[in-house]
Amino acid sequence: MLTKTSKNENRRDVHTRIRKKIQGTAERPRLNVYRSLNHIYVQVIDDLHGSTLVAASSAEGKKGERRTGGNLASAKSVGKAIAERLKEKGITKVVFDRGGYIYHGRVKALAEAAREAGLQF
Repeated sequence: MLTKTSKNENRRDVHTRIRKKIQGTAERPRLNVYRSLNHIYVQVIDDLHGSTLVAASSAEGKKGERRTGGNLASAKSVGKAIAERLKEKGITKVVFDRGGYIYHGRVKALAEAAREAGLQF
């Protein structure tokens, strides 16, 4: 068991181990998830060129129109949004990078919504 001072330090160590094994390319970019207490953020990254292709989050929009990001419904909507933006760019296959988080709750809801919207990973 990892014995760091905080959960976030443990998560970063796990994420570092995951990143040693996966890499996004132009044909199959990496879909990275960041989960904060209030929001959830997703980026699709081409690691070979070091560029972010598409991004989506629950914090998007005008201040009055923002969704609450700390729930499953917003995670599902962000997953659907990222899948639609990727389809517009002609990308259907990605590598899923859960960011060191357990595949459960909001991370799982986001992934399943992206799959239902047509992404393959």
